[in-house]
Amino acid sequence: MKVFISSLITGMEAERAAVKRAVTTLRHEAVMAEDFPAQPNSPQVACLTGLRRSDLVVLILGGSYGTKQASGLSATHEEVREALGNKSLMVFMKSGQELEDDQQALVDELGSWEGGLLRAHFESTQELSEKVTQAIHDHDLATAVGPFNPEGLLTRALSLFSDDRSHRTSGNALEVALALGPEQSVLRPAQIDAATLGEQIKQQAMFANPRILSSEQGARASVQGDTLVLLQERHGQADASIKLWPTGDLLLRLPIPPAPGGMGSMVLLEEEIKARLTASLTFSQWLLSHIDPTQRLTHFVVAVRIVGNEGATWRTNAEHQQNPQSMSVSMRWGKQPSPVTLRPAYRQRAALRVQLNTIVEDLLVLLGRQWSSDA
Repeated sequence: MKVFISSLITGMEAERAAVKRAVTTLRHEAVMAEDFPAQPNSPQVACLTGLRRSDLVVLILGGSYGTKQASGLSATHEEVREALGNKSLMVFMKSGQELEDDQQALVDELGSWEGGLLRAHFESTQELSEKVTQAIHDHDLATAVGPFNPEGLLTRALSLFSDDRSHRTSGNALEVALALGPEQSVLRPAQIDAATLGEQIKQQAMFANPRILSSEQGARASVQGDTLVLLQERHGQADASIKLWPTGDLLLRLPIPPAPGGMGSMVLLEEEIKARLTASLTFSQWLLSHIDPTQRLTHFVVAVRIVGNEGATWRTNAEHQQNPQSMSVSMRWGKQPSPVTLRPAYRQRAALRVQLNTIVEDLLVLLGRQWSSDA
């Protein structure tokens, strides 16, 4: 495993050497700016490239911020921005340091970011080396279940969708599938069957903000095979559902309300879909932290599709208000669009929090391309 060591270089030579000893003692490769060979790229590009090629980032912070680059950030801060949501990040802070204002801002930025972050304080290089050794060892154990398989994760995400039309809503619905890896069971059969888990999920889904289930309707929890299913029905038909597998995989189905003005399910309003997509991924963050608080699951693939009226057309609220009584007829009849995914499809689990808005934005664009009137 490649471990990138991020910190100021000048003034932190001893700390960087201590971290390198810890990394190499565990038979991993330390990636450090001072070890880079001569190359045509700038030091900034070389460091960011080294970080991107690494599996883990160890960040060492003292009181000094460092020299600002053209971006207005220090080299270390740029490395932090690159790592957040993309790499597992471990932060080690030197105790008893008076922080410069910009360094305090960096610490505050890290403090607002919860997912995928291990933080510890140290007073000596010996203590730093010991804590880094333990943290990387724990990381090795947590990821030793099996190799991460991006292609297998994508295949699993797509397989979560069902083609059983008998369980679909009468109108349009947004379906969000998340597959988690490395593949392993994080829920025992007794936990899946326990009424408490279903009740906890129900309370979060119906009453937290944002809600993904209606608080005005009851929700029924049941176990189907090895899957926990929460279902809301309206007029005898499935209206919304949550499916949870022992591996942490999720399938959420949220109804899309009909557009006003008489077009009903013939129009898909972008703002309504964005709200439901954001709510689905926010709920997924909570559920994953609830069932896997130690983050054995490190990566995810999200796939999204819209099911229902195959002739529906995509509009923004503003476009619909201009002409609410008419629409362009789509040539899509009888052809249900396939699920959309990001490229690459897999992401670090922490990206669900750190890059939520970006993920929603990109998935929304991909859905809009599928459902536009000229698609």
